[in-house]
Amino acid sequence: MKNRIREIVLLSAFLAFAGALAGLPALAQDETGTVSADAEQATSPVRTPHSWGVPEGRMFLPHNWLRGYVDVSFAPPHNEPDLGRCSPSSATIISAGGANSNCTAYARYLLGGYLEIQPFGKTLARHVFVFLTPTFSFGSNVPQFTYTWAVNGIAFERAVGVGIELPKNFEFRVTQHQVDWLGKYNNTVGLADLGTSGPYGLYTTIGARWYFGGYGRAR
Repeated sequence: MKNRIREIVLLSAFLAFAGALAGLPALAQDETGTVSADAEQATSPVRTPHSWGVPEGRMFLPHNWLRGYVDVSFAPPHNEPDLGRCSPSSATIISAGGANSNCTAYARYLLGGYLEIQPFGKTLARHVFVFLTPTFSFGSNVPQFTYTWAVNGIAFERAVGVGIELPKNFEFRVTQHQVDWLGKYNNTVGLADLGTSGPYGLYTTIGARWYFGGYGRAR
């Protein structure tokens, strides 16, 4: 009986010793992985926070240095944009058969877009860009009197300027607005012609823009 007990004790001790030896490689591997990870973290360069504005690129003509969009719009009848060139009384004058029937500057079609040029990719110059917002107007309509599908040129409106990127998604912009009249609107078209009145004149603005909610270029 004593021999049986001795054999059981020895067998249990042997199994416990064998289990301990089997666990040593896994433990050594874990320790090696931990040491390797710590060494890699210690030797890897610390990533600095990304600078404000567009990401840096090559010095001249970096990635996405030219960007924008093109927009084509159509105004259904009774929704024509008023370009501020004709007097509201032009419909009455036209219906009377007067000489002012040429003043039909109510657009049917609008062709426009936005162009932004940022030619530098390094130094502080990379935060400077120029932009252009052109809009061409076409049509020949008088509200409440005549509606056509004509594609007559009316005006070329544009805003051009320079901007500077600032931290916190801000921009500083200087913009000049101007309109060139097309076709017959290069000259007066009668008593109903108001000329370059209203917002369709020449002016310059100084302002700031703030992007939020992920709108605008990627930063």
